[in-house]
Amino acid sequence: MANDLGFTCTACGDHHAELPLSYSAPAPDAWDPGFETDPDSTLSADHCVIKGQHFFVKGLIEIPVIGSRDVFSWGVWVSLSRDNYSRALEVWHTEGREAEKPYFGWLSTELALYSEGTIDLKTNAHTRPVGHRPAIELEPTDHPLAVEQRTGITLDRVREIATAVLHPA
Repeated sequence: MANDLGFTCTACGDHHAELPLSYSAPAPDAWDPGFETDPDSTLSADHCVIKGQHFFVKGLIEIPVIGSRDVFSWGVWVSLSRDNYSRALEVWHTEGREAEKPYFGWLSTELALYSEGTIDLKTNAHTRPVGHRPAIELEPTDHPLAVEQRTGITLDRVREIATAVLHPA
């Protein structure tokens, strides 16, 4: 299991005991702390509304780790239409909700590790069983993140991501 291997960081030279297999954004990129006092804005661990006009859910972009049973994941936010957001909330605690059709959305998290921006990539949010965040499927384009989601990443790439996230430039 990759998490047990640890890694020696190329940025600091230290050995880190665990190799993280997931990272998560606390809020959509459009969120501003000033919205906390806005009665039409809310941010929770799974949902966000900005000024009663922009609606977001948090989900996971999952990427297989080649040669392993491990899955690497990015915890990201996607914007949904008002109708899709309302429907997602309506079934949020409903058993069998995974039978819902996917909700179209726009990726609303900038993952700085990718030279091509990730904001506004087309997505589908696939609802999963209660207690599990939606699976975020990227449109199958040639964007590096979409390619990684389709083809997987190596353990070396997981180490490269860990180094970049732990030691941002």
